[in-house]
Amino acid sequence: MKPFLKWPGNKYRIIQHISKVLPEGKRLVEPFVGSGSVFLNTTFPNYFIAEKNADLINLYENLRNHGKDFIDFSKEIFNPKYNTQNKYYKNRKLFNTINDLELKAALFIYLNRHGYNGLCRYNMNGEYNVPYGFYKSPYFPYKEMLYFHERLQKVVIKCWDYRKTLQYTRKGDVVYCDPPYVPLSKTANFTQYGPFGFDKFDQIELAERAQSLSKRGVKVVISNHRTDFILNLYSAAKITNLSVQRNISCQGHTRNRVKEVLAVFSG
Repeated sequence: MKPFLKWPGNKYRIIQHISKVLPEGKRLVEPFVGSGSVFLNTTFPNYFIAEKNADLINLYENLRNHGKDFIDFSKEIFNPKYNTQNKYYKNRKLFNTINDLELKAALFIYLNRHGYNGLCRYNMNGEYNVPYGFYKSPYFPYKEMLYFHERLQKVVIKCWDYRKTLQYTRKGDVVYCDPPYVPLSKTANFTQYGPFGFDKFDQIELAERAQSLSKRGVKVVISNHRTDFILNLYSAAKITNLSVQRNISCQGHTRNRVKEVLAVFSG
């Protein structure tokens, strides 16, 4: 099943490759759950999913706790009268200032589907700042949300930094990490997602923690770009190479294939 959110780096298209390298385990832990493609399309006995993004976790908690009522509530905003540039920016401003967590969760879906290319981006003040996407008729993911709700019922959800999530792993767990990727060129900057920055030193720390966990019986899989930096950083892991099409561009002819790796740290 596809995730209900549009998400940069969504792993749905390569889930079969990820599933092949994921070791067996008692529980799947995802410190960077994102749109949940891996969680949705695997069959571990237990799940523990987390993200640093409070807006995303608030959405998942509302969907888990309120199910169909929340889905119906969210669908009300998917009305042609709200699909204008003026209405979008009013709703974006409301999202950035409101304290009503249920409405904020519903607006997150609205912004995700009406904003430019499904981006999730914040400025350094923590304000959601994705521009209007100019879509004729944004799709409301009713069946996808209902399935997600059903899958969430026996899942632990936390709004935690990846470091804290990894601290709660135990022997027999399998960890899948999908961190913000390193840049593909030496001239590009490491990706910064507003207050959710992830720089070179975070990449190094994540790899070190993965190697340390693998020695304690926790198997760790990490996705990233295939670069010299990453290959050196993941030298203790078993590497699977992939060629993945990038879909972040609106223009089809600029959607290039890029090289990625799946690194398995298994002790």
